[in-house]
Amino acid sequence: MERRDFLRQTTAAGTAVLGAGALTQAALSTEAVAADRRRPRPLHVDIVMFDGVEELDCIAPYEVFSIAGFHSQQGVEVRYVTAGRPRSIRASFGTRIQVKHRWAPDEADLIVVPGGGAYTLREGPGIWDEIKSGVIPRALAAAPREGLTISSLCTGVMLLSAAGLTRGRPCTTHHGAKADLEEQGGIIKGAARVVDDGDLVTAGGVTSGLELSLWLVRRELGAEVAISTEKMLEYEARGTVWQASSPE
Repeated sequence: MERRDFLRQTTAAGTAVLGAGALTQAALSTEAVAADRRRPRPLHVDIVMFDGVEELDCIAPYEVFSIAGFHSQQGVEVRYVTAGRPRSIRASFGTRIQVKHRWAPDEADLIVVPGGGAYTLREGPGIWDEIKSGVIPRALAAAPREGLTISSLCTGVMLLSAAGLTRGRPCTTHHGAKADLEEQGGIIKGAARVVDDGDLVTAGGVTSGLELSLWLVRRELGAEVAISTEKMLEYEARGTVWQASSPE
């Protein structure tokens, strides 16, 4: 924790200028104030967990949102949740993660669904087992409400597809699942790293959890918080973000 306190202190001021033609500190502060007025309480983020979940898919968003909470006036509350009973989850490469919270979409502002498992082989714990079980897809299908954004990355998007949430909507997923996603009615947006269709936000590939989370931090908490988070991580978001308001 001492390391994180040090990093937080060294990045608290943000970055005044991001390069030629970039946002000024005043512009960043204006956006941050707007974000604070938009959300006067902590941002509640739930990350859905299941056996076979990809470690990086769930840990990267947890880290990003947790760090963002250091830099946001209203704070961030991020937690792992399970659609079943709270228990120890065995991730794709054997990591054990204790999940203490139950599925409670009415308490969340953002839901993040990771991917995991051998999708192309259709065997072992992971996405295919969860699709066959139907528990998470049914829970996701019943979750949408005003004020809630459902997001997913990598093959986790296929759980959203199984729930019927991506049909007729712009979206993306891991390259190995794009054909299935399109066949099931999703509108694939080319090589976009993140696809933001308002209350549905998807990302492609294992490492895209960083981009997905950083984008949502910027969207919900403001650019200044996102920049401070990137600086603390020593990571710059890459790839294109497609937005519903963007020109085709």
